[in-house]
Amino acid sequence: MLDKIFLALVQQYNTDIIMHRQLWNEIVKHYTHSNRYYHTLCHLENLWQQLLPIQNHIENWDAILFSLFYHDIIYKTTQRNNEQQSSILANQRMTQLGVPYHIIAKTQSQIIATQHHQLSADSDTNYFTDADLSILGQNWDGYFEYLQNVRKEYQLYPDIIYNVGRKKVLGLFLDLPKIYKTPHFFALYETQARHNLQQELILLS
Repeated sequence: MLDKIFLALVQQYNTDIIMHRQLWNEIVKHYTHSNRYYHTLCHLENLWQQLLPIQNHIENWDAILFSLFYHDIIYKTTQRNNEQQSSILANQRMTQLGVPYHIIAKTQSQIIATQHHQLSADSDTNYFTDADLSILGQNWDGYFEYLQNVRKEYQLYPDIIYNVGRKKVLGLFLDLPKIYKTPHFFALYETQARHNLQQELILLS
């Protein structure tokens, strides 16, 4: 399914079918790397399922789709600039495709925004970052699987280091007035997300 969505997207800007397939294969290679357990193609599929029902609220759907495919294409747990590196690669690939600059700029901005998930003046960005956090508001079984997969991605670090960093991240979310910035996602997930985060804090303690 994702391949059809991507290929339909890029065909709007470029007729080079070989390039389209190469770009898709590159995406698959990154998201199926052996060190990924959560930031996989399944994550992209979930984002698609979260965003599709609110498509009519999105001003620039193509930018959202490019953000979906490229926002975690670079993901190394030893680095802190994954979002910046992902946005740079997105710029390069979208430029190859001949995508207009205003769409490239919006996509890059949305990718960078997934680093801190702060409130944005751009509504599309708020919808995208909220969708990216939708996993936090799933039922406990779904959330527990997520936290286990994230831990696997950080298996390089012992518990004494990982737990401190993870608790800091959870605390940052819980300190926000609202985890979800849009009414749509707030209504769906805010209460459950706060419950899940609190439960994980208890487990880490």
